Amino acid sequence: MDKMKEIGKSLALWLTIALLIILAFNFFNSNQLKSHTEPFSTFIQQVEKGEIEKVIIQGQRVIGVTKDNKPFETYLPPGYNGVIDKLTEMGVEIHVKPQEGSPWYITVLVSWLPMIFLILLWLSMMRQMSAGSNKALSFAKSRAKVFIDNKPKVTFKDVAGIDEVKEEVSEIVDFLKNPKKFQQLGGRIPKGVLLAGVPGTGKTLLAKAIAGEANVPFLSVSGSEFVEMFVGVGASRVRDLFEQAKRHAPCIVFIDEIDAVGRRRGAGVTGGHDEREQTLNQLLVEMDGFESSEGIIVIAATNRPDILDPALLRPGRFDRQIYVPLPDVRGRLEILKIHTKEKPLAEDVDLEVIARSTPGFSGADLANIVNEAALIAARKNHGKITMEDFEEAKDKVTMGIERKSMVLSEEEKVTTAYHEAGHTLVAKLLPNADKVHKVTIIPRGKALGITQQLPEEDKYTYTKDYLLDRLCVLFGGRVAEELALGTISTGAGNDIERATEIARRMVAEWGMSDRIGPIAVKLKEQFGEPVELISEEMKRLIDKEVKRIIKETYERTKEIISQNMDKLENLAKALLERETLTGEEIDKAMRGELKSTSSDSGNQPPAGLEKEKREEEKEERKSAIEDIPPGLNPQLEA
Repeated sequence: MDKMKEIGKSLALWLTIALLIILAFNFFNSNQLKSHTEPFSTFIQQVEKGEIEKVIIQGQRVIGVTKDNKPFETYLPPGYNGVIDKLTEMGVEIHVKPQEGSPWYITVLVSWLPMIFLILLWLSMMRQMSAGSNKALSFAKSRAKVFIDNKPKVTFKDVAGIDEVKEEVSEIVDFLKNPKKFQQLGGRIPKGVLLAGVPGTGKTLLAKAIAGEANVPFLSVSGSEFVEMFVGVGASRVRDLFEQAKRHAPCIVFIDEIDAVGRRRGAGVTGGHDEREQTLNQLLVEMDGFESSEGIIVIAATNRPDILDPALLRPGRFDRQIYVPLPDVRGRLEILKIHTKEKPLAEDVDLEVIARSTPGFSGADLANIVNEAALIAARKNHGKITMEDFEEAKDKVTMGIERKSMVLSEEEKVTTAYHEAGHTLVAKLLPNADKVHKVTIIPRGKALGITQQLPEEDKYTYTKDYLLDRLCVLFGGRVAEELALGTISTGAGNDIERATEIARRMVAEWGMSDRIGPIAVKLKEQFGEPVELISEEMKRLIDKEVKRIIKETYERTKEIISQNMDKLENLAKALLERETLTGEEIDKAMRGELKSTSSDSGNQPPAGLEKEKREEEKEERKSAIEDIPPGLNPQLEA
């Protein structure tokens, strides 16, 4: 490396010297005696008068000196040949020189400049190769990151919430530590382990923990890094990956998001010979090409095991498939303990309460809540993270940030209050609905208001009664607007979409329709698009059943709210005043026992009277419009 630097410095020095020489030559050449250029006609007159002493003819250029020793310069017109006869006749001394070419330094630069450029380019490439970058030749090399001793080890102590999965993979660790224990009994350790599960459950962390427990090298690569637009690059990178693995054996090869390269072959429009499928074929060959006795174990992670090629999942390649589930309440508690281990917590922080109030959260979600709570505590200048910080962080993660700067009109605020009060009321009155944790009319994320429901325990299956009550809760907002305000808004758009999806799945997937029975609509992938294997008659029947379920649950919701209008009014009034209600406050508001926070609240009319006042104003505006002649009323024009 030092030698290359010295060569580069020497070359730069010689180039500088050459440039200085050229500049000096130009300087001295420019300082030579310069003659002034005179018109050709003046030159002819001087010749005829006998004032010219001598001339030098060089092509079309004429340089000379007059008899009074004054230099001059002129140029002959093209095709003019009579000047030599006149000069000879007048006795002028004539010298003839050949026409000069380009200066020597120009010739040198034109001849040697490409060569100098090629030399510099060669020196630069040699320097890159000697430094180990070699980017021009490493395009088809594997981009796997190799962790040996330069990174802190991750062990099973850093992984929580998936105890059964850890027990399942512990024998892999035992094999890497003591392979003879299995080999003497004729046992063969799995070549590959596929970790499947929803995002954030800790698949990558588990693979690192296996490598850390076994104390072996860990080669990590993403499935998307194999895929390139150039043919053959992906297959070459797969070959290089396994060559690296053999050099570091025993080791673990981890391929994250393997569905990027392991997707089922022949599913695309182009057939089975594109670059991605060639890469998959090479991966299959490489996994067949090494024996388990070599100490190489391939671990892959994916969120979509259903789209993987069957050849990839057969025994001898990915022998073992392990589903990594979402953590239960005990697992969530252990995860929270790990992430809060080095963070200062206030005495009022109860991790069990947080674990119970976060059903369905993954490990990544819980880590995000802990981090957000720490950031909120720092922003508020708290010395420790309090329970209030955790609650705010949980609301931020689940519902989005508060948009306090968003100013709603009074009418929109009232509509939102009745909408969320409808959701809350129906959820509180139905026996199978999830418990209402919090309701707010403060805009969060894309929503103007949110009713947050949390199940009291983790649910893994859903009954028909639960789903029907869920539909009623979704329709509660729209029904409340219709009954209390006499109108409906676009705020129920997302509720209707979710309700329709649930009803359709009840009929077409879960067999919860008495008329259709336990029939599931199968989907087949053709040309990369899902195709329904179902008749048109069955489609119409499913649509009728979905519509029936929607209509019945909507009417049921309307009946529930119409029988409890006083509770709806109390909830809406409390929301308009406080903007956010917790579970205990919701119960008090429904009973009318929630104390007002404003001093002049007693002078405010009830929500029902406000509704009547708004209806009267609407009628007045409507009658005023009808009194206008049709030609002047834009609302009555076609």
